[in-house]
Amino acid sequence: MVGETPYSLLKELEDVQFKDRPPIHLWDPQKVSNLGLIISDDGSWSYLGSRITRHRIARLFSTLLRLENDGKYYLITPQEKYLIEVSDAPFIAILMQEVGNGRHQSVFFTTNMGDQITVDEEHPLRLKIDLNSGEPSPYVMVRDGLEAKLSRNVYYQLMELLVKEDNRIGVWSENVFFELLESSACC
Repeated sequence: MVGETPYSLLKELEDVQFKDRPPIHLWDPQKVSNLGLIISDDGSWSYLGSRITRHRIARLFSTLLRLENDGKYYLITPQEKYLIEVSDAPFIAILMQEVGNGRHQSVFFTTNMGDQITVDEEHPLRLKIDLNSGEPSPYVMVRDGLEAKLSRNVYYQLMELLVKEDNRIGVWSENVFFELLESSACC
C-alpha cells in the first residue's frame, strides 16, 4: 500500500476546510495505508528516503499526526489513516523562553513545526534516561500524547532554570513544579 503519495494525501485534504488544526479527533477512518513517511531523530521528515524540504508540507502533515492506542503514529484524514514511522519524538523543541522566576515562572517552548507550548499540567516536562548510555533526554508534551524532544541547546537553557525544592530538583512553570532529577543526582 505504499502506492499512496504525500501528494494524493494533499489532494484528499482539499475537500476539508479548517483554520488552525483539522479536527482529527472527530475522524475515525477504517482504511489504513503505509505512506512511507519517516520522522527522524532530528525532527526532519522524509518520504521513501528523500527528505521533505518544503517546511509548509511537513507543517501541514504535522497537524494531521495522531498517536493511536496501538502505540503507532498515523496521519489522519476523514477517509484514511496513513501509518508513519517516528524514530523518537515527532517534534523537536527548538526555542525556549522563560518569564518570571520561582513559583511564578512560566516556561515556553516553540517546536520545529511552529507549535507554541506553555509548560503546565497539560503540557508537562519529563526526563527519560537511556538505560544503556545513562544519557538524559528531556521531553515536553505538545498535544494529545505527541511530545517534543528538547534540542541540546534548549535542554542546556532549561538546566539553567533548575532549582532545589524539598529534596527535589526541577523547574517551576505556571505554579507547577516539574521534578527532573533526584536530589542525589545533583548539587
